[in-house]
Parts: sequence; structure tokens; C-alpha cells
Amino acid sequence: MPISPARVAAYEILLRVERDRAYASALLPRYEAELGERDAALCHQLVLGVLRRKLYLDSRICNHAGAKKIDIEVLTALRLGAYQLLELDRVPDHSAVNDSVGLVQRARKVSAKGFVNAILRRIAGESLWTGSGESIDEISIDVSHPKWLLERWIRQFGYEKAVAIARANNQASRIAYRLTGRELETQIESERSEIVEGAFTVPRITHHLRKLAEEGNIYFQDEASQLVARLVSIPGGSRLLDVCASPGGKTSLVSIRNPTVSVVAGDIHHWRVEFLRTNCIRQGISSVLVAQYDAAVQLPFAEGAFDTVFIDAPCSGTGTIGSSPEIRYYLDLGDIEELSRKQLLILENASKMVKSGGRLIYATCSLEREENEDVISAFLAGCKDFVPAAFTVDPRFITDEGFGRTFPDRDGTDGFFFAELIRN
Repeated sequence: MPISPARVAAYEILLRVERDRAYASALLPRYEAELGERDAALCHQLVLGVLRRKLYLDSRICNHAGAKKIDIEVLTALRLGAYQLLELDRVPDHSAVNDSVGLVQRARKVSAKGFVNAILRRIAGESLWTGSGESIDEISIDVSHPKWLLERWIRQFGYEKAVAIARANNQASRIAYRLTGRELETQIESERSEIVEGAFTVPRITHHLRKLAEEGNIYFQDEASQLVARLVSIPGGSRLLDVCASPGGKTSLVSIRNPTVSVVAGDIHHWRVEFLRTNCIRQGISSVLVAQYDAAVQLPFAEGAFDTVFIDAPCSGTGTIGSSPEIRYYLDLGDIEELSRKQLLILENASKMVKSGGRLIYATCSLEREENEDVISAFLAGCKDFVPAAFTVDPRFITDEGFGRTFPDRDGTDGFFFAELIRN
């Protein structure tokens, strides 16, 4: 029998994520556009589900495979099958098993068909979880987060908060979007966000919603990202520099909300700059001046040239693991340390562009203190011209240190950090 198109697409995406360190968020729209509505929805669920539960699925597979080395093509088919057997009640066991066997045959791993069939049939007869969940090793498997990352979060936030964040990262969340200012010809069945004005949420992205986004009528953007962008509200006639602007979600929202502000936005790589430019134009924004530079080295503007400078700094992205689950497997401790050094350089260079009395806004989608509070503290210790400023935002987002944070477990959004400084 033919393999479900949804499972074929999910299998190909997962292979590319594993082999090429690709991002599912970039691949899913391309594949889903070629599928029917139901297959697109299943493909989306399978890809994100397998990635969110990968460590757990691998542990269940290894319980039966032992120390046998498994080719990635075979392991990917096993993960897909195991996820459906253990997590999806509405998928018949025989469909999950048969299609996984078909996938290894399709990948020309014919000799592994019996192996895959046997492993999955054993998993099908088991319950969801057999561990006690008491040790950090078992918790790591249970929530499918690397042990080193969980331990970091436990040190930062405490045990209960760390596990709650990890569990929240594994839940399918509603998709957020905003309007771009263009008039919609049809209504969208959605809910208004409870945490940020102008944001809406839907259960999933349909072909209709994707078409509206491609036409520039709506823009998919996490609620926390929209919240941060809405903090960048400046007087008319002012000048704003968006330092690390691509892909342009915050740049375009700031421009839409502040039509009389002169906005300059840029990024480091040519392809990112062009993506930023295209993204703005698609939303009907042609006034943003786009530039290419390396903000960690030098910015090509006169000192004090801007009323407001906004830095959405390159970061580890640990706050976005819920929507980009593969991030947890790509990172290591050295990445966070290197990013922290780069963020401080960008902050120091960008601060020179702020005029006296102007504002400097720093944000990341990272949960790590090294990329957030520690960067701000190091900057303030070496630059006495700036002082922290208070946000006009719901107090629940303000930390004891006076900075802003959103959390996946508490807010149902990406985890963002934001700080505002004023130049004397």
C-alpha cells in the first residue's frame, strides 16, 4: 500500500534536520504547501512531535534495539512510528507500523524492514513511560531536553520552574499572528491575545492563513515577540536604528505603529538583509532604510545619530525551543559563552549611536542569564552614560531586577528577555 503523503513529507524533513542541521520551521511551509489540508496538519504534528520527544523516543527504541547501531534513515522511521504509537491515539497502530516499514524500504534500507517492524510492534504493546522520573537523567529523557541544559535551568530558576519550562516546550501551542494594516477581504476565526494588543492566535496554520501571509495581509509572529516590538514606541519625527533586524518581524511592526519615524534597519549577511527588505515590502512598508554591517565590529553611522536604538541580539534561542524544538539538540555550553561575548560587543557598539537622552532597548529570545542580565550588568559596569529605565508593561513581565521576561510555562509564549536603558 502507498505511504501516507504526510508521513513521507515528515520523514524527509526529519532527515534533513538530522543530517544538515536544518530548521523544521523553514522546511515545513515548503512541504505543507504541496499537501492537502489534512496531510499538512498531520505532517506538522509529526515533525514537531518527533523533535520535541526525540530523546524519549530514542530511549524507548534503544530498550529493544540494545547496542545495535542504527542508520539514521532507519532511526528516523522508527522515531516516526514510535511517536505515533505512543502519543497519537487517533492513528491506528497498523498504519504507524506499516508506513514506517514502507519508509525504510523507500530509503533503500530493505534489510531493515523486519527490524523496524519488530521494534515498533514491541513498543505498541507498552505504556507511555516506565521510568520513575526521579534522577536528572530520567527527567532529561522524560522531557527530551539535554541534561546539561536542564541543569542550567535548575540553577537559574529552580527545579520546578526548569521542569515546567521543559514540559511547556513540548506542548503544541497556538499560533500567533498580527495584521499588517491591509484590509482583509475575509474573516479569520481566531482569538485575541490576552497578553499583547493587536495579536491573534489560531490552533494551526491553514492553507488560507499561509496565503494571507504570503500576500502580506498577516504576519506570523509570537505574542512575546510582538510584545517586545510594541515597547519600541517613539515620538514622531524621531530616528530609530534596529541593529539586528532580520527577518524583520519587529522592524515592520515598529514601522507600522510609528509611521512618522525614520527607521534604519540592518543585519550582517547579504541574504539576511535581502530577506529583511523583502519582508518589509511584502507588508507594504517601503520607508525602512536597509543596510548591511557587522554590528559586533562597527556600525556605519555617526555617534549619537539616533533617538532610539533597538537590539534584538543574536542569541541561543532557548526561549523558542517550543516552536523550534531542534534548537535544544544543536546547542552546547560553548555556544552560549561565545554568544554572550558577541552580544556585549554589539551592545557597546550600538550604544554609541544613541543621542543624549535617547533610549537603548536590548532583547533576546534566550532564557540564559549569560545572554541577558549578565550582558546588561557588564555593559553598565563599563559604560556610566546609561541607566536602566522602567517599562510601561504589565507588571507580571517585570523581574525583581527591573528587567522584562516572558516564559513558555507561565505565559504560553516564547521566552524573551528585554531591558531598556537611557543615555544621560
